[in-house]
Amino acid sequence: MSQTKSESDFKLNALLEVTKAINNNFPVSHLLELYKDILQNRLGVGRLVLFSYTHKWECILNYGLPNYASEPEFEENLLDINEIETITYNRGELSKSFEIVIPVYHKKSPLAFVLLGDVNPDKIEISNAIKHLPYVQTLTNIIVVAIENKKLFKENIEKAQLNKELELAQSMQQMLFPHDLPNTDSFSVSALYMPHQQVGGDYYDFIQLNNHEFIFCMADVSGKGLSAALLMSNLQATLQSLSNYTHNLKDIIIELNKRVIKNTNYEKFVSFFLGKINTKSQQLTYINAGHNAPLVYYDKKFIALSKGTTLLGIQENLRDIEVDIFNYALDITLFCYTDGLTDTIDVNKQSLSIEEIKAAIENNSKLSPSEINNSILELATKFKGENEFTDDIALLTLKVTDLIF
Repeated sequence: MSQTKSESDFKLNALLEVTKAINNNFPVSHLLELYKDILQNRLGVGRLVLFSYTHKWECILNYGLPNYASEPEFEENLLDINEIETITYNRGELSKSFEIVIPVYHKKSPLAFVLLGDVNPDKIEISNAIKHLPYVQTLTNIIVVAIENKKLFKENIEKAQLNKELELAQSMQQMLFPHDLPNTDSFSVSALYMPHQQVGGDYYDFIQLNNHEFIFCMADVSGKGLSAALLMSNLQATLQSLSNYTHNLKDIIIELNKRVIKNTNYEKFVSFFLGKINTKSQQLTYINAGHNAPLVYYDKKFIALSKGTTLLGIQENLRDIEVDIFNYALDITLFCYTDGLTDTIDVNKQSLSIEEIKAAIENNSKLSPSEINNSILELATKFKGENEFTDDIALLTLKVTDLIF
């Protein structure tokens, strides 16, 4: 099928015009209008539909359609086409108006489908859609790839912006955690937090009430990511505020439950361990609201701090809240953690056990709280092998030694 020099020049000039528009970073709407003008007005292709995929298949350009096809819908059987072919009449409604389908693929993934046809399919001469098919295919590939590149560029910009916002959120979240934890010869605390994503929903806090009383907590918001982190920050602000007005753990846990429900409308829940230690009376008071029971290593034995109430955020009125008191006369080591630790999975899909954690605490009981935390994290890291951690991990270790007050 030969073409005249003027026709060849026209096609080359049109390609140069498209290339110039792409190089000048013209918007997608401009590229589509130019594409439409070349096919409809310059080549005389009577009908066209261009389907493109972003989050779903949608028509981004069409012209010359009959009334019954004025709003063309993507037909799944187009996905069976991976090279140019004539549309047969068993391919759905679109086959009534179009002759040719041009698929555009990147590797094995379809990017777009172009359907071409003539307004008068009964005319005897060869249709312009078929006459100019190789050129239309080339032009279509150039336009579709340019549009796809614009999508990828926009996605990369949005991803970079999101990463920047997450980095800011991570920085702000780190600021919420206490940094000046007590560290003396007789009383010391250390904590670490390793979010599964850039931000997470694990939370710990340590608040000094006076010279010998401290309120502390370990919590885990359901879910991961930014939404969990936002709720966590709200809980942190609430606890800080409440501790200025009351030191009663029951009152605090009731108010925290109300705040979770108010902010999430029962769509999230929080496991929360709330404790208060009095180094003068040698008394540890606590409420465990559905959290992994912290471990107390005392007199060469382990005690699990499990008494309390249900998870926060699942019922308006917490019932049967049990405030437990643990009196001690010897050195104690208290280890709090979130379930990201015990959800650590090895290559055999076995979870890190409480017994293995207890053994690590006992073997390192003479070490500082920071060293104990590091030994537990090292245990979990070795245990998981090449697997990834599946959740946020927060650890807090408190030690009271040399009980001379």
